[in-house]
Amino acid sequence: MNRARFLDYETSQKIREDFGTPVFVYDERTLIENAKLALMFPNSFGLTVRYAMKASPNASILKRFQKLGIKIDASSGYEVLRAMKSGFSGEDISLSSQEWYDDFESLHEKGIKLNACSLKQLEKFGKLYPGGTLGIRFNPGQGSGGTGKTNVGGPDSSFGIWYELMPEIKALVSKYDLNVERIHTHIGSGSDPEVWQRVSNLSIDIVENFPNANTLNLGGGFKIGRMPEEITTDLQVVGKPVSEAFLAFEQKTGRKLHLEIEPGTWLVGNGCSILATIKDIVSTGNNGHKFIKTDTGMTEILRPSLYAAQHPIHVLKPEETQSSKYIIVGHCCESGDLLSPSPSDSEKLMERELCEASIGDLLVIDGTGAYCSSMSAKNYNSYPEAPEVLLLENGEIKLIRKKQTLDQILENEVPG
Repeated sequence: MNRARFLDYETSQKIREDFGTPVFVYDERTLIENAKLALMFPNSFGLTVRYAMKASPNASILKRFQKLGIKIDASSGYEVLRAMKSGFSGEDISLSSQEWYDDFESLHEKGIKLNACSLKQLEKFGKLYPGGTLGIRFNPGQGSGGTGKTNVGGPDSSFGIWYELMPEIKALVSKYDLNVERIHTHIGSGSDPEVWQRVSNLSIDIVENFPNANTLNLGGGFKIGRMPEEITTDLQVVGKPVSEAFLAFEQKTGRKLHLEIEPGTWLVGNGCSILATIKDIVSTGNNGHKFIKTDTGMTEILRPSLYAAQHPIHVLKPEETQSSKYIIVGHCCESGDLLSPSPSDSEKLMERELCEASIGDLLVIDGTGAYCSSMSAKNYNSYPEAPEVLLLENGEIKLIRKKQTLDQILENEVPG
């Protein structure tokens, strides 16, 4: 109970002394090991791994992935610009966005690869660049995710062009003489491996409709095991049947498809922990609960409130102690700021058995590398954005994002 995924008591004490809490702590070793495993994804005719940078877009993370040969999956024009500021070229970036970027022409000039995600986007591109080259994102008719909120395929999802609209797509491609070189699908975050494989085969069938398509992007969404009972997707296992399907497609059509995947959570999810301090412990009586109040919460980690997501939580002590049961809550004046919800209901409390806690103790929340720093209730209750540090492989601790100041929170306000 005294050791988190990669943080021990002594290292955590030093980080708190140097940077305060709450603070995001990334583990360089984990990030690099995961990146190398992703780059070994089974393939038949070439592979591009694109980091879904929305998971955690800090430049220090982007630069490390770039050095290893990983490219970028961007979900907005702003992410494209952020990736470029981190050193990626336009040619390294694929854009699949719900919203058309107003100054798309400037991005196109830099060589980014667009995946049209709606008929409107497809026609807009055609009008701007008749005869141009692009990709098309399809909704293949099936989806899968850790929750309904992370399922981005099937009839209840707006992502991609519905597969039954193929006649309309072909008409626009013909009208503007477009060269469709990439087909893209993505069914959700935390998707079931069997569903992912099944949709991969459906996606290959879609490619047959576009004779010039030479790349199939199957997205990401691979599950990771945050909690001890959860299993992380083995990329070698899920990738082998896909590689075999690419071989079968080549034998059938003579076309060798290049494979792209877009892991986000799989690369960074377990490569970061939030280090916090226990600020208070309260009780609601014999028939109630003991609550640990921390100096972190939905301002850094929104996933439990939003998805009833489960994260390992540890009270760090210099030595082993007895355990006790607690509800862990955040620091926001908000009843939904709950860090230990039931897995089935974000509004239902679930006790965790932790080391006997005292005010001032260190508390670690593991598995916070994806959709935490990048997707938070930032500045709610006017709390500043937390700093981020990187635990290097050599044991050094490097600041990679400063703590926000109150002046920075206020700087864009204009007196009325």
